[in-house]
Amino acid sequence: MSVTTSLTAVRAGLIDYRDAWDEQRRLHEAVVAGEQGDTVLLLEHPSVYTAGKRTEPWDRPMDGTPVVDVDRGGKITWHGPGQLVGYPIVKLPDPVDVVAYVRRTEQLLIDVCAEFGLTAGRVEGRSGVWVPEDDHGPARKVAAIGIRVARGVTQHGFAINCDCDLSYYDRIVPCGIRDAGTTSLTAELGHPVTVADVLPVVERHLPTLVTLEG
Repeated sequence: MSVTTSLTAVRAGLIDYRDAWDEQRRLHEAVVAGEQGDTVLLLEHPSVYTAGKRTEPWDRPMDGTPVVDVDRGGKITWHGPGQLVGYPIVKLPDPVDVVAYVRRTEQLLIDVCAEFGLTAGRVEGRSGVWVPEDDHGPARKVAAIGIRVARGVTQHGFAINCDCDLSYYDRIVPCGIRDAGTTSLTAELGHPVTVADVLPVVERHLPTLVTLEG
């Protein structure tokens, strides 16, 4: 049996990271209080680096590029134009199973990649969604995941690289991983895949976040 709850997707456009964080916190309070249903913000950010709680000093940019420290899990990553970011504010079932929620988030992104003809999957011991090692190089991350759960409701979420400038990752150690690369749908498929292309596909797969098998 599968159980699905209603989910509202909000296309927020291009929005400053700190403004989006404020909106996440507002929505989080509303969902915790039962004043609003599960909501997913879908948006792009102007270029910004954000550092999760496990970020080490040597993961950060060495050129003085500003970094926003945040309360999600994980390490440092980049957000910017050409990357679709999703912030699900979702009440998890009791008892809360954070790992299961992360797996559902990964599956959503794997299914989105598959719709565009890209085979992606998980890498043992590493978060996010990856293109496996092949003739083009070692395993490389196409989508990142970093979440926080407070009072049973999620914050932060996922980011999938569509047609972003991958050189921004060269200034940092993305997610603290030194021996693997970062990629995008456009880079892997050899033709432009934009945020506008990916947005409706992600929306269609959002029920995966709140569908419980059992």
